[in-house]
Amino acid sequence: MKETKTVSGTPEARAAMHEMMAAFEAFKGANDARLDEIERKSSADALLEEKVARIDQAVGAAQARLDRVVSEGRRPELCGGSPSVPAQGRDDKETKSAFDGYLKTGQSFGLELKTGLSTASNSAGYVVPEQTERAIERRLMAGSPMREIATVRTVGAGVFRKPVSTAGVASGWVAETAARPETDPATLALLEFPSADLYANPAATQSLLDDALIDLDEWLAAEVEDAFAAQETTAFVTGDGVNKPKGFLSYPIVADASAVWGEIGYVASGAAGAFASTSPTDRLIDLVYAPKAQYRPNGRFVMNRKTVSAVRKFKDADGNYIWQPAQRAGETASLLGYRVTEIETMPDIAANSAAIAFGDFQRGYLIVDRAGVRVLRDPYSAKPYVLFYTTKRVGGGVQNFDAIKVMKFAAT
Repeated sequence: MKETKTVSGTPEARAAMHEMMAAFEAFKGANDARLDEIERKSSADALLEEKVARIDQAVGAAQARLDRVVSEGRRPELCGGSPSVPAQGRDDKETKSAFDGYLKTGQSFGLELKTGLSTASNSAGYVVPEQTERAIERRLMAGSPMREIATVRTVGAGVFRKPVSTAGVASGWVAETAARPETDPATLALLEFPSADLYANPAATQSLLDDALIDLDEWLAAEVEDAFAAQETTAFVTGDGVNKPKGFLSYPIVADASAVWGEIGYVASGAAGAFASTSPTDRLIDLVYAPKAQYRPNGRFVMNRKTVSAVRKFKDADGNYIWQPAQRAGETASLLGYRVTEIETMPDIAANSAAIAFGDFQRGYLIVDRAGVRVLRDPYSAKPYVLFYTTKRVGGGVQNFDAIKVMKFAAT
């Protein structure tokens, strides 16, 4: 498989960076004028507020363009059926040829069939070649923000079970010849991450399938990428765990001081459905220091673009903006020096919403991929189109409740 393209030095990436920096400088100038007017008159002119909002939208659009350029650059390209890694012990070229024949004509000789009869959760279909599966997974990694920041593990079973220590082994100091009293053992909990079917049903015309210039592996990977990524991202944030992954916001959310294992701790914003009217940055600093020290070096903020728009206006005690755009293509914007990941399925700022999360998501959240992507060709249901019912099995959930904290928009 070809390596992912590097985009940091491309003209498009440089243009996106320049657009982003110019927009942010214009935003700072307009917002500074707005804040000065508020200090002098206790309110800002409506036209100035409108100008700040308009430039803020331009900053958001520039950031979105930069993110899109970087994301597209990370998408892998298939290598036309000549990868070097063997697929399930068979020759790659033969496997690729057999799969192309199945997509074009329905001929299934040489492919592995999954009948779906062994368990209720197994879907029927033929297993795609390994290089196609890897392309889908790498495209999802580039297109799904949660896959970029969480731990992703490929497993062979339908349920992944992980023992974790919720209380460490006790220890103590003793003299050289003193007795060694028995210590309490570690407290273990068994976390289960069941995988569920994620499906898409792309359609193609027979003319497309007959076109010798079309790489059908690449076409299929591109068709299912957006559908899979959108469904996954929603589930990883707010999924209820019923036939889908369990999102980190679906666990009990309690005040951080009283949170125990199995619960996500929160820090209050200081006002119902809003930031505190004075020193709102202080509450964000409280959120940064809610996780223990070992989780902060790899910590990041997670929020949607509307929330980013709100915090973009905040300054620290020295008058510096706490939000800063990415300095180089491939990097992300930062807030208080920590990276910011925009996930649109995060809730908006509202009363009692958990609109901002912070922590080490790589240690805090686990995504489980069941090995194998299946495709079932259906030329009958939507004639003259040929449907390709494509399924993969995905699970997910919190694996370390100490590593992720949220901000709840409430007074206390």
